Amino acid sequence: MNVKNALLEKFKDGSFALCTDEQVARLLRLNKRESAGLRDILLSLCREGELLSDSGFRFGTAEQFGALRGEFIGNERGFGFVSFGDGSPDLFIPHRAVNGAFHGDTVLAVRVAGRSRDEGEVLAVLQRGRRELVGVYRRERQAGYLIPDDRRFSAEIYIPAGKHRGAANGAKAVATIRSFEGRTPVGEIVEVLGRDGELFTEELALIRSHKLRETFLADVEEESKRQAKRQIAPKDLIGREDLRGETIVTVDGEDTRDIDDAISVREKEGKFYLGVHIADVSHYVTRGSRLDEEAFLRGTSVYFPDRVLPMLPPALSNGICSLNEGEDRLTLSCFMTVDGRGRVIQKRIAPTVIRSRHRMTYSEVTALAEGDPAAASAYPDLSELIRSAVKLTGILKRARKARGGIALDVKEAKVLFRDGKIDLPGEKRTVAHEMIEQFMVLANESVATLMSEKKVPFVYRVHEPPSEEKAQSFFAFLSETGIEAKFRAGKVAPRDYAAILERAEGSPLSSLVNRVMLRSMMKARYSPENIGHFGLASECYCHFTSPIRRYPDLCVHRIVKEALTEVAATKKYEGFVEEASVRSSECEKNAADAEREVDALYMTAYMRDKIGERFEATVSGMNFYGLFAELDNSVEGFIPMETLPEDDYEYSEDSRILRGLNHSYMLGERVRVEVVGVDLGMRRTIFALLGKTGV
Repeated sequence: MNVKNALLEKFKDGSFALCTDEQVARLLRLNKRESAGLRDILLSLCREGELLSDSGFRFGTAEQFGALRGEFIGNERGFGFVSFGDGSPDLFIPHRAVNGAFHGDTVLAVRVAGRSRDEGEVLAVLQRGRRELVGVYRRERQAGYLIPDDRRFSAEIYIPAGKHRGAANGAKAVATIRSFEGRTPVGEIVEVLGRDGELFTEELALIRSHKLRETFLADVEEESKRQAKRQIAPKDLIGREDLRGETIVTVDGEDTRDIDDAISVREKEGKFYLGVHIADVSHYVTRGSRLDEEAFLRGTSVYFPDRVLPMLPPALSNGICSLNEGEDRLTLSCFMTVDGRGRVIQKRIAPTVIRSRHRMTYSEVTALAEGDPAAASAYPDLSELIRSAVKLTGILKRARKARGGIALDVKEAKVLFRDGKIDLPGEKRTVAHEMIEQFMVLANESVATLMSEKKVPFVYRVHEPPSEEKAQSFFAFLSETGIEAKFRAGKVAPRDYAAILERAEGSPLSSLVNRVMLRSMMKARYSPENIGHFGLASECYCHFTSPIRRYPDLCVHRIVKEALTEVAATKKYEGFVEEASVRSSECEKNAADAEREVDALYMTAYMRDKIGERFEATVSGMNFYGLFAELDNSVEGFIPMETLPEDDYEYSEDSRILRGLNHSYMLGERVRVEVVGVDLGMRRTIFALLGKTGV
């Protein structure tokens, strides 16, 4: 056995656990000359992944250090945090203890004695998280650097001579890191995107940063076109209920192209017969096909102001799978009988074929619901359906409220790009929006419940209660605002949160309470285990209604269709539902982040010609560096701390108050601001504070 292996054995059996090289030398009774290369041997074992070493040059195994595996979350100032993904507090990693970790890396970290019990040190990088980065290229003679757009990746990427792919100084580009050795990562430019600071260049940079797939490979396109050319043959109708003679309509936005849900409603003897009919995408996208593989990788369609990156090629998403008016389409229908108290007293699922009677928009349905004579004249065959649907919507809303469902009222931005111009029209929620929302939620619950009863492998949509820490923070905020809260942070029920919204309704604090409550809640996700949905106060929930644009819905459809004929056949999904849940949750988060960032980019571009204009705004956020304020058109801007009235400010994260001796600011307050600048790269509008409204 050589020296290295002998040392390793001693560490593994605990003889040398957490010893320095000097301590090892003493234990081995080595003289000065014999111990000269000992540290190099131990560091070599660390590079090989056999041992770990901390900043004090103690050596040992991961278990001996009590090292924890997590993700390193970087900060542009060089420090970071290690997140463990299990709800436990993050470890703060000061700059001196980062030890070569970069944002997104999987690391082993250990707690250390520091300013707090949650301070730590990175001992090893297990896996690099980011090898491709988007940023601005800065040339220095023949070589240069890529400065990452993502400021959490705190290092610049050195680009050697000849590796810049012709990028001009100041160009936006994509670089691949080839080596992490040394103090600075070394890479090469692999794509030049355009000039830094241009709208479409910045949008493309975000698409690249999130690794979104813009186009489909030729074989995927070819398969989609083959499927789209299929006519509905007699064999396709075997085992399907024929609903083509029923009054079935779709209800969507004016610019929607992929229509995957339709409804039918009628009332009889105090009961409502609701049908939710969903495009049978699984008939065309079969498991294991190239279309399926691509859909799994994408996970979801991604929607930007100027384009859509669909999960499925347009030949399917806008063609054969879309429930277009007057065209025969294969569907999977959920039939529900609902009583006058909003209870589903009967439910079933069946493969069907439909022919949509009308392609309705939200505004048209709202006009019908409000008794508009022109709308009634245009759609005389829909009067009974709309009357029943509106009545059922009200019943379902009241029933969900009684169960404790949390009806958050948080304004969402709507950004449009039409004819080369950016528009922020806003979107008013109407009875038509509420109708489709209530019907789809009920169908999702019914399908999930039926499959849970059959005990088949399944993909559920779950939403855990707030963590005790976040609930306690929300409680502290409510105490500061004077709103009564009656809940225990460790055991919050949906009804508790719903009651708070009811108390705040109609008050000036209502919008603020909605916003802070949303921030206190967990993110919904997909899971093979049913743990309920907190926000909806639902015991069993899934996503069934959007298989054109969401992979979990497509997976659910396959399982449902097989469970309807032979439950045992669903056993083949036992391992896959876990994989599909994890992948779909990751894709959903990535898409949501990308959509939010691109919307912010377009909003910033929209404000470029508003510099010098003054607006009223609402304080929407704050940190140690300043305030965020949101205009009534949903544009959020930043007010730097140094531009606030001079004072000795302290920021309380629990109460969401920035408080000074003479001035204070809290979430939800109305202020007056002036637009003083925009930064497309940062996707940020800069405001100057003029004062509070009414002061």
